Amino acid sequence: MNRHQIIIAQYNPKYAEQTVKMWRDSKEQAIGKKEIHSFENHVYFLNNILPEQFQINLALIDDRVVGMIVSNETEISQLYIHIDYQGIGIGQALLDKVKAKSSGRLTLYTFKVNENAQRFYEKNGFKIIGGGHENEENLPDIQYEWISNKQC
Repeated sequence: MNRHQIIIAQYNPKYAEQTVKMWRDSKEQAIGKKEIHSFENHVYFLNNILPEQFQINLALIDDRVVGMIVSNETEISQLYIHIDYQGIGIGQALLDKVKAKSSGRLTLYTFKVNENAQRFYEKNGFKIIGGGHENEENLPDIQYEWISNKQC
């Protein structure tokens, strides 16, 4: 595994189908629920809606999408890692890149059922600041915030 180099690149629509498949598989595994949107709608959301407010970065190994992070200077909207590539540092690499470009403060929501995500964010200095956000899945969630040490 380690001999493969992880490349973090700005999203390119040529990766749309791979990205959406990875995103759906990872999310379904994390929350134990089927995705409610059609594949086509998901691709449209990725290509047309998210880029209006967010930067999308992909993690690639051998031109294969193994992770994605969707963020701006103050918020992480999505962070998903391919189910076969979790726990090897891809999420960390994506998060570190976003932290470096952030305003020094980031907020995000994660599902309460997704304990792996909670451990990951807490390990990375995120603190719980709220919960109960309305989401399409009707699942309880947690709001996290990270503040850079440079701001203290």
